[in-house]
Amino acid sequence: MNAPRTAIGVDSGTQSTKVLVVDADSGRVLGRGQAPHAMVPGLEPGQSEQDPATWVDALRSALAAALRQAAVDPGRIVALGVSGQQHGFVPLGDDGIPIRPAKLWNDTSTVAETEEIVAALGGPAACIEKLGLNLAVGFTASKILWLKRHEPVHFARLRTVLLPHNYLNFVMTGEARMEYGDASGTGLLDIRLRRWHEEAMAAVDEDLSGKLPAVENPIFPAGRMKPGFAAAFGLKDVLVSSGGGDNMMGAIGTGNVAPGVCTLSLGTSGTIYSYFDRPFSDPRGEIAAFCDSTGGWLPLLCTMNVTNTTELWKSVLGLDSDGRDALAAKAPAGSEGLLFLPFIDGERVPPLPGASGVFFGLTRSSFRAETMTRAVMEGTILNLGYGFGRLRELGLRPSQIRATGGGAKSPFWLGLAADILGAPVVTLAEAEAAALGAAMQAVWCWRNARGEKTAIADLAAAWVRMGEASAEPDPSRTRLYDERQERFNRLWHTLAPEFSARR
Repeated sequence: MNAPRTAIGVDSGTQSTKVLVVDADSGRVLGRGQAPHAMVPGLEPGQSEQDPATWVDALRSALAAALRQAAVDPGRIVALGVSGQQHGFVPLGDDGIPIRPAKLWNDTSTVAETEEIVAALGGPAACIEKLGLNLAVGFTASKILWLKRHEPVHFARLRTVLLPHNYLNFVMTGEARMEYGDASGTGLLDIRLRRWHEEAMAAVDEDLSGKLPAVENPIFPAGRMKPGFAAAFGLKDVLVSSGGGDNMMGAIGTGNVAPGVCTLSLGTSGTIYSYFDRPFSDPRGEIAAFCDSTGGWLPLLCTMNVTNTTELWKSVLGLDSDGRDALAAKAPAGSEGLLFLPFIDGERVPPLPGASGVFFGLTRSSFRAETMTRAVMEGTILNLGYGFGRLRELGLRPSQIRATGGGAKSPFWLGLAADILGAPVVTLAEAEAAALGAAMQAVWCWRNARGEKTAIADLAAAWVRMGEASAEPDPSRTRLYDERQERFNRLWHTLAPEFSARR
């Protein structure tokens, strides 16, 4: 009897590469591996870079570890998919070797270049009208212009622009390709028509179009793994899928591949995103408009302040997470009218980069550790609630929220999310959603390439398993939090001029 077919999912993030080996039929995880990434040291403030060779070395190390743990026949591995950090810029020369280190998603040294591109497109409103999205600092387009302005010798050598996950695909297959999802984070793609935008490319450089790979539907694979790369691991004929950005792969790995399902990530920052089967655009530019990596669209809300804020509050009171939750649970829902604006690191949505944290409504009754602790935790979700309301205005009809990230380990926080956002919240059995999504997309590509017409939603139904923790919204608390949400929104609007004045 033949051994079962298996697949590999790779998540190449900022801090490390994680690899899962999974059963290609059930999605059951058979082996895991991880290897760290180093940053380029000694850079100027705002710069964030990595040598792409770091990713390749980490991929090799993590893949070897996962295969050892899985103890499967490597010759039965049929497909591999890569999830990568979004918005990075990997510049290749004629020889296919990176010209310089990659500028990453969190590199904020390109403010001037971003403003220059937006101005060339006619301003923020025109930018949204033409591209379908608001061009943010950190998108790839501004990094390319930065290279042109600051390192013209390197720019003269530029022949191919790739994103981090595309580069790993290129190393494994020799093919330079892009798919809709990750490409939509470059700031160069019309996300509605899913094709490169001529005016946006020209705003960076008149010859840029010849340096961008063709953008394709993610159902088409990146290629076949080169024999030289495969032989080092005992692999044979392995299809490498199109892959995608980490948010896109996280959506697949949480089963967020049909309308109504939302993914909520409660990490240092907070994100909520949901699959749309039609083009999505926010005329105000608050909700990031991306394509997904299955052929749909993936509007995404990102706030800057979740666990960063609560970790600071824990340190003030000398609490661990369980102690924080127990203390907050002693206060009533709504924190006796006390509101906390959690803008410790400024904020992206709402657009308040110069904002700071605010307690509002302190009284003799609410000036207590338990009430203030609850207000801090409520504030992080009310902050997400503003953007979630915007998503609803633009057509989101949430049926279920699937929570990931460190905050999803807290049953108390899950309950707050369900009550404030007004939808059921569940957790997931597999924490490495991006790597699982990459493996799932790889099997989807492989099956369709073989002529087996397979829907990604059918795979997700078989592979994605719910965790034990969940929360249902309580109608009475949801009504209370609806009122608190309105006050929260009025308060930050009122304080916005003061935030600007203190910059």
